[in-house]
Amino acid sequence: MSITTRAELIGMQQVSQAVGETLRQMREYAQPGMTTRELDEFGGQILRQYGARSAPRLTYGFPGWTCISLNHEIAHGIPSDKTLLKEGDLVNIDVSAELAGFWADNGGSFVLGQDLNQHGSLVDASRKILRKALDQIRGGVRIADLGRFIETEARRSGYKVIKNLVGHGVGRSLHEEPTEIPCYYDRTNTARFRKNSVVAIETFISTRATMAYEKGDGWTYVTNDGSYVAQHEHTIVVTDGKPIILTEANQIWN
Repeated sequence: MSITTRAELIGMQQVSQAVGETLRQMREYAQPGMTTRELDEFGGQILRQYGARSAPRLTYGFPGWTCISLNHEIAHGIPSDKTLLKEGDLVNIDVSAELAGFWADNGGSFVLGQDLNQHGSLVDASRKILRKALDQIRGGVRIADLGRFIETEARRSGYKVIKNLVGHGVGRSLHEEPTEIPCYYDRTNTARFRKNSVVAIETFISTRATMAYEKGDGWTYVTNDGSYVAQHEHTIVVTDGKPIILTEANQIWN
């Protein structure tokens, strides 16, 4: 999507507020002993308060309002009545939604309670690398160069990146052009960020693995070597200078 009117910008701000606030409140609501289904239902309530509809449910028939991934899971984890949150879990929540014809995507990893398993540095790296990456984006910048920046920053921090999960365009649907904004340098990708375009930028920072694999449930992505991955994501508007970070408001992990 390309922002051409003030009404479109306001529409994107409103749906971004819905997903950002849902993500923030879910993070604060999460407690050890709670099921991931209970946490997801809470997120669904927040979305409905805004009049927003779950994007993965609406687009793909996903069996949950939000995606909740734990520990070795990377993305698209299915909320479950049988999965309990535990102290020290590495938790990723991904919230995307539609409101009045506009779509936004927001995600973040965090350690639940005490950092019993030393995931904190991985989470911090993913968050900080996303922040630095966003500062690199403006109209005309090559998407491949952003991927190289993210990969280089991950390596400097002692980590790797997942190469087959990517950021994407967003705005009038959940996934739009550009369809791939990777976390690594792809020399074949000659596309550039366009001023006024709306994109979702993601960092998938890994302890070892570089590829994600479908778990077997049709949705959840995991590592195949016991690695851990932290992800952070913001929906932004590209400008001539620093981007407008639509999902930034009230985010406790910025």
